[in-house]
Amino acid sequence: MPTPRLLSAAAVLVAGSLALVGCASGTSTAAAGSSASSSTDSGSWPRTVTHEAGETEIPARPENIVSTSITLTGSLLAIDAPVTATATTTPSEITDDDGYFSQWASVAHERDVAELYPNLEFDEEAVLAAAPDLIVVSASGADSTADEYDALSEIAPTIVLDYGDESWQDLATELGAATGHEADAADVIDSFDERVASVADEITVPEGDANAIVWNGTENTTAFAKPGGPHAALLEALGFTVRGAPDDLDTSEASRNDFAFLSIEDVTTALTGSTVFVISGGDDTVEDLESTSVLQTAPAIADGDVVALGPDSFRIDSYSALEIVDAVEQAFA
Repeated sequence: MPTPRLLSAAAVLVAGSLALVGCASGTSTAAAGSSASSSTDSGSWPRTVTHEAGETEIPARPENIVSTSITLTGSLLAIDAPVTATATTTPSEITDDDGYFSQWASVAHERDVAELYPNLEFDEEAVLAAAPDLIVVSASGADSTADEYDALSEIAPTIVLDYGDESWQDLATELGAATGHEADAADVIDSFDERVASVADEITVPEGDANAIVWNGTENTTAFAKPGGPHAALLEALGFTVRGAPDDLDTSEASRNDFAFLSIEDVTTALTGSTVFVISGGDDTVEDLESTSVLQTAPAIADGDVVALGPDSFRIDSYSALEIVDAVEQAFA
């Protein structure tokens, strides 16, 4: 189970457990058979979109999109879709003072994206007042309003996407198809691929494997990124080999492909990488990890090879993914 500290730092990203992207690729484009797809060619309207809650006909290219999922708002902004209002969360170290995620808050403010309702407290009247022509909803996570799908569909065409089971590239492609911004989605993905390839060519990757962890102190479980998960995929695209934790040490209640959760006793066994990346943390988190007495013999800690990926690195969208690439470039250029 996730820890209290992790839940407080990333409340909108979880629903009983860490809700990270389940199938991700660091540099590959989105799969052609994604769960939300357009039934018509780009630029043709109306179009029918298949999504997690069924099928929705969108009569015309949306011009006033409302997002009840703060997580999906980042993907809408990245593809330049006309999102005009978004649910916000309680301000914390991963948001600005208005409850927008830090990695894209400045973009949202520049585009005058309004607060739909605060603290992820669903407000149907606020959605109605926004008069949207498309509503975007998450299927899972603390920002999900999937239970309100029928009511929202009475207001405007509504689509439900599962960010807990798809890469940000897949989500961008699906949202591109639903909003008429397919070309923008493709451009964002291509640009990111080029950036990753460029950094991979420039950096010097240390010998040995790497671990990527969410560190929550000795009193809580530590999340180890699994090979094939979103963080491991991105780091591997940059040239690192990510080692996960042994399966028999995982305390997760359900099978998952993104993280394994280990007690501090087992962290001492699994933290074998010559480099350790700290997800959802900065220099203070690194200092806390490096000062933990029971981990002093871990190779990366003994050698001082611990790298913070930043406080926004927990949930990977195109903005935070670029921040991770920047952090790796700075550490290994």
